[in-house]
Amino acid sequence: MQIADNKVVAFHYTLTNAAGETIDSSHQREEPLTYLHGHGNIVPGLESALAGQEAGAKLEVTVAPEEGYGERHEGLIQQVPTSAFEGADDNLQPGMQFQAQTEAGPRIFTITAVEGDQVTVDGNHPLAGETLNFNVEITEVRDATDEEQEHGHVHGPDGHEH
Repeated sequence: MQIADNKVVAFHYTLTNAAGETIDSSHQREEPLTYLHGHGNIVPGLESALAGQEAGAKLEVTVAPEEGYGERHEGLIQQVPTSAFEGADDNLQPGMQFQAQTEAGPRIFTITAVEGDQVTVDGNHPLAGETLNFNVEITEVRDATDEEQEHGHVHGPDGHEH
């Protein structure tokens, strides 16, 4: 069965950056990543490359930033006073993440620096601007259930999990 819209796809992957450093791997979790094809559940460049493939296929896919997590936008980096973090100003550390409501909807921000009473936050995805290199092995392709298609994502082996 070929990968196409409304097919559930399971695959193992290793993701590396342009320097060849491993960023993530499904092998650490033992279970493959499973997604519903055609519903935007994975980065667009990888989803496009997997279309038409079948279980057992192994491939290497390079995804440019615009087809991955997008380009970095300096306008998403800003300084805010520590007082904006209700009750957490003594515990703020670089690397901490939080969600904030923006004009464009909810966005995840990462604290990149804490200096005095100022906190630098970055609303870019941590992999924005990065070329992504995926080493992929497709383990399963199946038809999605009606419920999975309706909800736009895969449900676990025991059904609905949200």
